[in-house]
Amino acid sequence: MAREGNDSALTVVIAFAANFAVAAAKSVAAVLTGSASMVAEAAHSWADTGNEVFLLVAERKSARPPDQDRPLGYGREAYVWSMLAALGLFVAGGVVSVYHGIHAFGETEETTDYGVGYVVLAVAFCLEGFSFLQAYRRTRAEARRLGRDLLDHALSTSDPTLRAVLAEDSAALVGLVIAAAGMGLHQVTGDARYDAAGSILVGLLLCVVAWVLFDRNRRFLTGEVADEQIHQAVRERVEALPGVDHVGYLRLEFVGPRQLLLVASIDLPGDESESHVAVRLRALERQLERAPQIVDAVLTLAVPGDR
Repeated sequence: MAREGNDSALTVVIAFAANFAVAAAKSVAAVLTGSASMVAEAAHSWADTGNEVFLLVAERKSARPPDQDRPLGYGREAYVWSMLAALGLFVAGGVVSVYHGIHAFGETEETTDYGVGYVVLAVAFCLEGFSFLQAYRRTRAEARRLGRDLLDHALSTSDPTLRAVLAEDSAALVGLVIAAAGMGLHQVTGDARYDAAGSILVGLLLCVVAWVLFDRNRRFLTGEVADEQIHQAVRERVEALPGVDHVGYLRLEFVGPRQLLLVASIDLPGDESESHVAVRLRALERQLERAPQIVDAVLTLAVPGDR
């Protein structure tokens, strides 16, 4: 758990450094070229840079251990701050880019210094690609461990920072291609509407990504349950505990990144007194809570014959 948390923080730090450098370069290029697509890309990168700050706060606050006020820990803080990052991407990136593209659609001012724009886009692609590879490798490794394909894991992982960095870097690479195409068509045809259309397309792309990230964080914040594969693995783990015949009811709810609340009913053999059963149940709960993914376990007796 600690190592995975450190890996997530490292992924965000790398993304922050890459986005900051790219945002500064794009801003200079936007001033020199006057390209609407470059302005959209600069807004995109500055939005991403600000979002990484939210994600770093999410990592820090969600890592606090449980206390008297929060017996299940502070894991859900990650989804709150990640949701703010998604809103920032929507407003500062998507809406600004679409607005600027629409505003520039009727302009006829000629773009200059195309070479500067292409160089900046190429350098940005390399930096964004490096950040993307870091997030991609982490996501792929986790997906393989859980037997999922990469896209499915990116959407269903309980780690919002990993999902956000992967989504933002993917959108950044696609956005760079769109910006280069818009600027190139403007240069070839002399029609500034291609450049403006590039800005609008980049903005719409960011709006879609922001909505997906917002929706995923909303689901985890309001009580996302673990998938069937995790349920089956935990069910087998509980049934392997000494003295457990079978598991009846089982619910696993995420209370933070890779943090689960386990509630289950189990069948215990024998006909012991209530006090002895309570002691056995508490001992089994403590065994389950030794797993780093189980924040809290609550066990009750299953109805006889209920499977």
